[in-house]
Amino acid sequence: MRILLIEDEPALGQAVREHVAATGHAVDHVLRLDDARAALRGVDYGLILLDLHLPDGRGLDLLKSLRNAGDKRPVIILTARDQIRDRIEGLNAGADDYLVKPFDLDELTARVAAVARRASGDPAPVIRLGELEIDLTGRELKRNGRRIDITGREWAVLDQLLSRRNRIVTKEQFEEALYPFGAEIESNAIEVHISRLRKKLGRTLIETVRGVGYRLSDS
Repeated sequence: MRILLIEDEPALGQAVREHVAATGHAVDHVLRLDDARAALRGVDYGLILLDLHLPDGRGLDLLKSLRNAGDKRPVIILTARDQIRDRIEGLNAGADDYLVKPFDLDELTARVAAVARRASGDPAPVIRLGELEIDLTGRELKRNGRRIDITGREWAVLDQLLSRRNRIVTKEQFEEALYPFGAEIESNAIEVHISRLRKKLGRTLIETVRGVGYRLSDS
């Protein structure tokens, strides 16, 4: 999933970006609202991590403008303000979750996963596909009860297929979701990840739609 982090504290922003990216997500980090708006115009982010107080305005105003425009993508607020009224204001403005600084980075990644599941319409923490059992909370895969180890990037590819089950995911959609601005992408990177997933999960699970992309089927 491609995530936009809007946070003006460089050290915290770097720590969040690196920790969330280590779980397989692509993270673009901006420090100002005007940069955030420009990024949102150009990229279909799956989730936004939003600080409330930024050098050029209030994060809450950005959130309100998104919701007023019908933008339903999930937003998690990150802020040092821990007053109950501030939390209520953020949630009433349309935030999906709220974390008060300082927060545990593992808790943040767990919140990201939970909010993303709800937004995709599949809140169940465990998905079963044939012989596979996929634990979205624990990020674990089992086949016939035996654990399968996959890399963070392979998990991110699988996550894209799961979020669009029975629909085609194009190479361009994979690349936009998996790689942040400025990342160097090998021309066959997606094909390599798909091939490795098939070896681990079974050859028939992921269908190639020639010239278009890939599809994960329930059947």
